[in-house]
Amino acid sequence: MSKPTQSVIITGTGSYTPAKVLTNDEMAKIVDTSDEWISSRTGIKERRISHVSTATLASLAAKRALAAADLDPRELDLIIMGTACPDTLIPNSGSMVQDSIGATNAAVFDLNAACTGFVYGLSVGTAMIRSGAMKKVLVIGADRIPYFLDYTMRDVAVLFGDGAGAVILEADDEESGMIAERLGCDGDARGILTARDAGTVRERFSGIDGYYDINFEGPEIFKRAVRGMGEAVNDVLSKSGVAAEDIDLLVPHQANVRIIETLMKRLKAPEEKVVVNIQKYGNTSAATVPIALCEALEEGRVKPGDHILTAAFGAGLTWGAALIKWGDRVTPLRECEDDLPPSNQTALELLKPWIDGCREAVAQKAKAE
Repeated sequence: MSKPTQSVIITGTGSYTPAKVLTNDEMAKIVDTSDEWISSRTGIKERRISHVSTATLASLAAKRALAAADLDPRELDLIIMGTACPDTLIPNSGSMVQDSIGATNAAVFDLNAACTGFVYGLSVGTAMIRSGAMKKVLVIGADRIPYFLDYTMRDVAVLFGDGAGAVILEADDEESGMIAERLGCDGDARGILTARDAGTVRERFSGIDGYYDINFEGPEIFKRAVRGMGEAVNDVLSKSGVAAEDIDLLVPHQANVRIIETLMKRLKAPEEKVVVNIQKYGNTSAATVPIALCEALEEGRVKPGDHILTAAFGAGLTWGAALIKWGDRVTPLRECEDDLPPSNQTALELLKPWIDGCREAVAQKAKAE
């Protein structure tokens, strides 16, 4: 294996998960389900619901990552905002983050690879630094998928939560950082996981305001996810020359505990080497991997020189994996004291306008048919 021309290491991590918790029992008040039905099929016990925008979530995660790296935001050369839920189509959400954190010298773009967005961003950010074009890059994964959901569809409504995570990438002389990565997409299967009318394909003024037509084919998504992530993982291990048993920590996308368990079996990875937090947050889309990585660091599960393997899949169907050799430092250089203003609404109260709107929209569609 040829050595990369430039090592690129993660010098800071940060995440934010909203304070408002929506439990499975509360979800049962929305759709015909139960805690047992959800947890046995997905591993999810609760999820978080945000009262602020995607960019606001992302900005706080970014500030925490900057503090951990002890980096002035004006030193950033680039911000990559991995999201499928931008606050506005024009301008991009990354520009809002840039303004919020004071990264006045950074170039910015949004990257939409759905749940694989952070892994894609990690690869792109690393490549930009290795090319010599950039020195310090902020990569964010942030999403608010609950905003788009149809709250009459049990199989989909129970899965997702809000959140954001971020890392700082910097050039370094350490022989650490990303060792290998593999990105891919099964575009022929893009229709099995889609908001079919959430873009310019939506005929203006003809639909029901606020309602999104969601298609979610669970069994096929499961099959494709396992295959895509499995292929990506095998490829990065082959490229790196690192054996599966030498992986110190697996940080998988938190979509479904059964998918995680299938990946664990393929790698013969014991539970103590796998980060699983889906029970607390549900699927936070592009945010799952950086949130899980942050928690692993906070819990002392990452040691200097550890080999960390991450894998994800998302709508598209995008998929990818990355193998990282961790650097010498596993503790933050500084803490961020910032937080978000509280909300006096419960998670259910925050969702109520969307729940009521979905029910009305489905009733209107049924009448029209």
